[in-house]
Amino acid sequence: MTGDASIDPLLRHHGDVEVEAGMLDFAVNVRGSRPPEWLRRRLIETVDRLAAYPSEAEDRRVRDRVALRHGRSPDEVLLLAGAAEGFAMLPRLRPRLAAVVHPSFTEPEFALRSADVPVHRVVLPAPYRLVDAAVPYGADLVVLGNPTNPTSVAHPRADVLALREEGRVLVVDEAFADTVPGEPESLASQSHPDVVVLRSLTKSFALAGLRCGYALGAPDVLATLNRGRPHWPLGTLQLAAIEACCEPEAVASVDADALVLARERQYLVERLRVLGVEVSAPATASFVLVRAENGAAIRAALRDRGVAVRRGDTFPGLGPDHLRIAVRDADSVGRLADAWGDVVRETGTPRVE
Repeated sequence: MTGDASIDPLLRHHGDVEVEAGMLDFAVNVRGSRPPEWLRRRLIETVDRLAAYPSEAEDRRVRDRVALRHGRSPDEVLLLAGAAEGFAMLPRLRPRLAAVVHPSFTEPEFALRSADVPVHRVVLPAPYRLVDAAVPYGADLVVLGNPTNPTSVAHPRADVLALREEGRVLVVDEAFADTVPGEPESLASQSHPDVVVLRSLTKSFALAGLRCGYALGAPDVLATLNRGRPHWPLGTLQLAAIEACCEPEAVASVDADALVLARERQYLVERLRVLGVEVSAPATASFVLVRAENGAAIRAALRDRGVAVRRGDTFPGLGPDHLRIAVRDADSVGRLADAWGDVVRETGTPRVE
């Protein structure tokens, strides 16, 4: 495929379009409905500085904070307007052949195809293990998620690094790495000349509307990604949010929430399995991938009842029976389970055995 007109439009389908005001939202993978109070205060204080342009000194200070958070050099940090901006930059690496490991977040493939970069889809079969990835030898750019959206699989760090080859850049989307206690498989704190890690702050801090993230990698690779970018690419509020979210207290709060999330995820899995829903395991992130007979019909029926879940068939390698469900608190999960049970009873939808 070449050019936007010939690219599958489903590559740009994301969970936010599944949700309308007032719906019980299991489609969007954002923790909480608003930023934490301490972060709100920081952003409100920053508003008084909006009359001035962001300075190079401010950019450096924020990169220092990110670098300290991951034990890296500030020159190994590139601040981004969300991790999605990092995907849009990938064509600047001028790959001859890009391999994208699926099922996964589809923005990297869209960005590459939009720039006429040849893309090879590496589709993993269930249970979506990276050791089963047949990456073409000639691929000089490989993109994967860890933990992967939508499968919730956390690939072992050794399996990720095994994809390195001479002349290849490996890009790891770690947007959900901080949803795993201790981030055991993260590469964010390791320096490799051919590995770029993309991180997002929008998920754990409820900042999807502000667009905050960063890339970690070798200075020369980051310089290539940054080439041609507009002046002042991030605003003052974004810089303030990135700095605040990388301070030790913020990191500790997210790690503590990851333990809460793990308990909430287990409860969600248990309730779904009681309903006869097949849950892809092991799940590690802030969402689970499920397969249910007549999944598309169930999603539509849940929507009629005011409950939004994310369709799975827009992810390469998945079909209409697949759904992605965000982890929520026990009360919300109970409402989802009740609605799901009503759908099964009223429609006679068979269970997956």
